[in-house]
Amino acid sequence: MQQFIGLGRFSFLLAIMTLFILPAWACADEPAYSVGLGFEFASGKYGTGIRTDSIYMPFTATVYPTERLDFSLEIPFVYQSSSAVVAGQYMGMQGQSGMQSVVAAMNGMGASGSMTSASAGSVNNSHSGLGDIKLKAGYVLYTEEKYVPAIRPNVYVKIPTADKNKFLGTGEFDEGFAVELTKWFGSWFADGEAGYVIQGKSSVIAVKNYLNYYAGAGYQLTERLRPMVLLKGTTPTVNGAASQLEARLRVKYQFAKHTGIDGYLAKGITTASPDYGMGLAVFYEF
Repeated sequence: MQQFIGLGRFSFLLAIMTLFILPAWACADEPAYSVGLGFEFASGKYGTGIRTDSIYMPFTATVYPTERLDFSLEIPFVYQSSSAVVAGQYMGMQGQSGMQSVVAAMNGMGASGSMTSASAGSVNNSHSGLGDIKLKAGYVLYTEEKYVPAIRPNVYVKIPTADKNKFLGTGEFDEGFAVELTKWFGSWFADGEAGYVIQGKSSVIAVKNYLNYYAGAGYQLTERLRPMVLLKGTTPTVNGAASQLEARLRVKYQFAKHTGIDGYLAKGITTASPDYGMGLAVFYEF
């Protein structure tokens, strides 16, 4: 029954995205596209006493029907060195936040408080495979003016393609929405986003709906180089867990007309965040 509910929510959101996208697409003369391949690594104990190393490798394809509208598909490969955590709370590097870290629960405590199949003897087993596929749509509702930032709402849906029996995902549909604000002050800029994620009830882990956010500032050093610092986090994503918060140093570099790289270094601040992490992605626009 829960799967049918999830499919219903997915179909509803997909219909909204379609109604939102098609009128703009029809008006577009020359749609632009981009593809990207990323590599993200995170390591931490997440309050479990067991260190887990995680790798997230997303392939992302994006279409820009107009200058204001974008629609993306993300297909990730996931690896984690133990079953002490449930991976799946990710936001790929095509967006601002990069990998949103893993959700921790000691030995995989389920929603009822009972142990899942991650027993003490198997908790150190590594797992890998296809992660959860993401669909995302964003639209610049208001362009930047002298005293007003650019306003960009977006919506996304997570499709549960990751194997929950390997603790690579929750096995349920998630939906989310957020609003991003961007403002330039000469060569300086400020960027931030706040959103809300509705998680599907999972038999693997006691998930809960949560707020996510990031806020940062940067400087356009050259026409091609843009460093920035930011803080990103969430309210608790699992019952009984702590909030997530980490600091990041991020750099974007456009080394060719159609090709750029996007990288970051991260340091966790709360126990629910990874102790440290890094990411690098390469994008090609055409």
